[in-house]
Amino acid sequence: MGGMTSLEATRWYSHSAARDWRTPVPGSAVQFHRTLDGYAPTPLTELPSLAAELSVGRVFVKDESNRLGLPAFKILGASWATCRALSGWLGMDPVTMTVPRLSARLREVVTNPKDLTLVTATDGNHGRAVSRMATLLGVSARVYIPAGLSQAAVDAIGGEGAQVIAFDGSYDEVVAAANASTADRPLDFLIQDTSWDGYVDVPRWIVEGYITLFAEIDESLRTEGLEPNLVACPVGVGSLAHAMVDHYRSGGARPSLLSVEPITAACVAESLGAGTPTSVDTSTPTIMAGLNCGTPSAIGWPSLQQGLDAAISISDDESRTAVADLTDLGQDVGPCGAASLAGVRAALSDADRRRALGLGSESVVVLISTEGLAANPLDGR
Repeated sequence: MGGMTSLEATRWYSHSAARDWRTPVPGSAVQFHRTLDGYAPTPLTELPSLAAELSVGRVFVKDESNRLGLPAFKILGASWATCRALSGWLGMDPVTMTVPRLSARLREVVTNPKDLTLVTATDGNHGRAVSRMATLLGVSARVYIPAGLSQAAVDAIGGEGAQVIAFDGSYDEVVAAANASTADRPLDFLIQDTSWDGYVDVPRWIVEGYITLFAEIDESLRTEGLEPNLVACPVGVGSLAHAMVDHYRSGGARPSLLSVEPITAACVAESLGAGTPTSVDTSTPTIMAGLNCGTPSAIGWPSLQQGLDAAISISDDESRTAVADLTDLGQDVGPCGAASLAGVRAALSDADRRRALGLGSESVVVLISTEGLAANPLDGR
């Protein structure tokens, strides 16, 4: 395993046995997602110029800039978790659940469906996705936000019809506030994308929802007779990386898996280096607002620790450069989505890191671009 560098510089961690670790096949939300109005797999776009730059065979970008009408991937988890939570409350079978069926049943059971509220804390895209689900189901949403969230992100959440509550604190503190607000309110349902002791079902369903993204990648690559050799994804609390690990460590393909975080909020890299879940200070702002999380998700930790080949942290400047370069290549990508490219650039610029990832001149690299620029505009930042 590799070590960690100083807090002021790039963090790097590697785990040589990760590709040999196996985990049971996770639950799937693919069937449910296919019932959603407007569902279609998002594009997997090849960018040959990046392959030449990185000295690999092929590079693909998984473009989540328009996922079910929203500029980020988060609706995959929010939709499945919301329907699982409410189906369980109503005693309905989630396997055959659809949004119209669930909405109709809620109108039968709740005198005024608007009295039922989906509650969450967010640093941007997850809150908007939960709010969209509330609109689709005809219920209410209450979203807690931390300091430093862009006005565009705040306006987008409010534009979905949610009550937005600003909280002067870190992301972790806002999550605690959202959770506390649901006490003794039986029609409040917390739909949170991180876990802690006693709160694991909803975060697990969110991870299951995210796995659809990786199933789509595999299906697209199979049409060309390809498998990925490296998959890189941005990390906040680690739920998407958890989905990535559980998907690839339970199937036939064994790619290297890389997580990418801001230097100022590298809770997963820091935890991997320490060998135990570790919280980090996130008071320093970052343009990668959706990744500004201080504590790894508890349910994701075992998978992250055992199944990630490497973790790296990047600067705002590196993310900003990646946004500009991907934009020049015709991609709609925000600073969180561009983190994947920035992280792979930082990793592959070092010969030892390249060897740790097992990459060569014919390797296939997949970059997960989690958001479009509309989700998190730079606005001169």
